[in-house]
Amino acid sequence: MTDSPPPSPPRPLAAPLRYLLLAFAGFCVGLGIVGIFVPGLPTTVFILMAGWAAARSSPRFSHWLESHRVFGPILKNWRETRSVSRRAKWSATVAMAVCALILFLTAGKPWLAECITAVMALVLAWLWHRPEPPQRV
Repeated sequence: MTDSPPPSPPRPLAAPLRYLLLAFAGFCVGLGIVGIFVPGLPTTVFILMAGWAAARSSPRFSHWLESHRVFGPILKNWRETRSVSRRAKWSATVAMAVCALILFLTAGKPWLAECITAVMALVLAWLWHRPEPPQRV
C-alpha cells in the first residue's frame, strides 16, 4: 500500500476576494443580530454564513465569532456535528409562523403569501431534520 502525500494547504485567497468575504461576514453578523429582535429573520442561518465567510477571510474575525457568548455555540455545534439546538429550531418555527400569519393577513396577492410560506416550510423541514447537539456533561 502506498502512502499518498498529505494534502497541500489551501492557497490564500486574493486580497479583493478576502475583503468581499469579510464584508459578507460582517453583513451576515449584522443581519443575525437584527434577527434576534425581528421575527422572521433567521439568526442561526446568518451566523452560519458569517462563520463560513470569516473562516475564509479573517482568522481574527473568525476567532471572535467562535468565542462569542451567543454565536460561538451555534458555530461550534454546526462545525462539530452539523447540528442545531432545539431552542434554535423552536425559535425559527415560531418566527416563521408569525411571519406567515402576517403575510396572509397583509399580502395583496394570496399566491405570494402561499409561495413564501412554502419556502419557509421547506426551510423548517430541513432544519428539524438536522440532529440536535449531544448533551454536554
